[in-house]
Amino acid sequence: MPKVSDLKIHVYADGAEISGILEMAKNPLIKGFTTNPTLMRKAGVSDYERFARELLSVITSHPVSLEVFADDFSEMRRQAILIAGWGRNVNVKIPITNTKSESTVPLVADLVKSGITVNVTAIMTVKQVEELSAVLSPSLMSIVSVFAGRIADTGVDPVPHMIACKRLLAEIPSAKLLWASPRELLNIFQADAVGCDIITATNDILAKLALVGKSLNDYSLETVQMFRRDAVAAAYNI
Repeated sequence: MPKVSDLKIHVYADGAEISGILEMAKNPLIKGFTTNPTLMRKAGVSDYERFARELLSVITSHPVSLEVFADDFSEMRRQAILIAGWGRNVNVKIPITNTKSESTVPLVADLVKSGITVNVTAIMTVKQVEELSAVLSPSLMSIVSVFAGRIADTGVDPVPHMIACKRLLAEIPSAKLLWASPRELLNIFQADAVGCDIITATNDILAKLALVGKSLNDYSLETVQMFRRDAVAAAYNI
């Protein structure tokens, strides 16, 4: 039976609502925070910098990943340097390519040489990790975010995928492999078993932690009771 206390992986909370982030920050399991332009837009964020600075004013002791949103490499670089200057705990998220499928690895190499902590995101292939690993620093922390959940969405088992990525990063101890876009609580335990350093999780997934170790017989009974309550409440009759 899995136990939360046995987990070695760091859990980063994924979101863009300050109230929800503050709530998650109370959980000792949470070791960092990530967000992205899509989450921010869904949360109604209209002023990027204002939101980021407010977030950094309340989250000061955990790493926070903030993403560039430009598509041109020179503008990506400008934004990355600017965002990195907003706080000592900032990790700058750089997508693995731009929208034209042009690799950002040369840009990442430049940022790493400048001492900027990067979180390279939207990675899907082992080849992308292989190319990226060639430019990461052995002494400067970096995060390699592989979207295991999206890989699983295509019908591919992400576990062997993540094992291969972990092997590629084995010689770079400062590079942290992140299991991104988990779909269920089980993914936290899978990522931990693989040796991933970090996994992102939303409030919905974190809320299921209370179920870890629960008796399956009890859970079965509670499910039957739920079906019965709802049938009675609906006044079904045949």
